[in-house]
Amino acid sequence: MELQNYVINDIKPLNFTDKIGDLKVLFNQLTYSHIPIMNNNVYMGCISETDTHCFEGSITISDCNYAIEGFFVRPTTNWLDVLEAFAQNDSNIMPVLDQNNKYLGYYELNDIIHLFNETPFFSEPGGILIVEKGINDYSFSEISQIVESNDAKLLGAFISKMDGDLVKITLKIANASLNEVIQTFRRYSYNIVSGHEDDTYIESLKERSKYLDKYLNM
Repeated sequence: MELQNYVINDIKPLNFTDKIGDLKVLFNQLTYSHIPIMNNNVYMGCISETDTHCFEGSITISDCNYAIEGFFVRPTTNWLDVLEAFAQNDSNIMPVLDQNNKYLGYYELNDIIHLFNETPFFSEPGGILIVEKGINDYSFSEISQIVESNDAKLLGAFISKMDGDLVKITLKIANASLNEVIQTFRRYSYNIVSGHEDDTYIESLKERSKYLDKYLNM
């Protein structure tokens, strides 16, 4: 993904000499969580809307520079790392600096999420399956082998949760009946956390349980 094409400059960074009141006006006009701040054409960081409203409008930005957060990414930063930077800084705007620390513009969170939604994991048809196994017992090579042994295609996989000694892995699978894949995962001692509703193995167990209950209650 060429993220450089998504660098925008719709707003001009404010300067140390600008008033906090100018920031408040800008935040009232925009939906951004942060605004980039410059000092003599050098990027200093971003200040948040929440912090801005804690200060008097008559003082300058330099008077409260301790509230400036110095986060940014590079044009070459991987898109997953860019998403992580957004999350870590609780921001919907991400300044972009070149290798000489020159301010180039910023990314908008919505643009990056849109790119994420265009990946095959989201855009291609397929079934979602969540499996669980011990943190020392699973491997992605084994997971791929299980999926592909059922003539299916793995569109994506990621660790969606780690809880003690267990990991949950979310998979998107195409070109197969999930029933066969699910049963193969069970044979490899994976716990099925979530699959499609037509898990015939589960339905079969339910039917047998109902039959047993009926038999015992005769």
